[in-house]
Amino acid sequence: MLKKPAESPRARDAPIEPQLVEALNRDGFVHLAAREMRALLGPAASWWDELAESWDDLGVDRYMADGGRYRRRRHAVFHVRAGQIDRQAHQPHYQSRDYNPLNGGVERWFEAVLMTTASHPILRRLLKLGDGLFSAADGYGIPPCWKVEIHQFRIEAADQAGRPTPEGFHRDGVDWVMVMLIDRRNVADGLTQIGQPDGQSLGEFTLSAPGDAVLLDDRRVLHGVTPIHRISTSKPAHRDVLVITFSAPHDARRTPAAAPLSADLPYS
Repeated sequence: MLKKPAESPRARDAPIEPQLVEALNRDGFVHLAAREMRALLGPAASWWDELAESWDDLGVDRYMADGGRYRRRRHAVFHVRAGQIDRQAHQPHYQSRDYNPLNGGVERWFEAVLMTTASHPILRRLLKLGDGLFSAADGYGIPPCWKVEIHQFRIEAADQAGRPTPEGFHRDGVDWVMVMLIDRRNVADGLTQIGQPDGQSLGEFTLSAPGDAVLLDDRRVLHGVTPIHRISTSKPAHRDVLVITFSAPHDARRTPAAAPLSADLPYS
């Protein structure tokens, strides 16, 4: 389990965003329970069911080098800077084989995230949250223009196990990664594992409740998820997650220390 520093009863009442920046800089990742993530989402959390329904309309990932057809997904790219969100023209997702030896090295064109999903209050809140948190954690005096990629994933388990990370223990080749569980139905396992490049484990946990999440410094830590298995053969089985990655331009300028983060991040 993830080790957390001892807290006084009052500490839980403190604004959570500065605590997250401190934890990210100290540990390279933070595991958030659903109640903590929903608190960060604020009023937008009331629209959860509407967002979750969009996972029922994902296309099959046809780029799986292992021949599997157990993964469905949609993809979109945004530029985000200081709370300004601009969706970019639909484009392929690309990873080098250094980061994805299974499916990397090719441009992968996935179905686009639907406009209703891209403009959803929860998604917009997450983009602004990541913009503020990661800009502060990286010490940007002026927030960079983040390239943000949105991935909707559904991993299905049938006669064969579903593999959330078929490329194994890995980095994504970005600066920051946000993973949030949307739904789990009729599946066992799916253990999230975090480790150092030398293989030392830093923590492991299961994202089990909708809203459970993990934030990762992709430059410092590796991550992976164990296969999921269907529990009842008479019911569909799947694991739905939202993955959001943040990459800053190479010429973005940092300040020596992390910039202060306002506790009053906008909820819109």
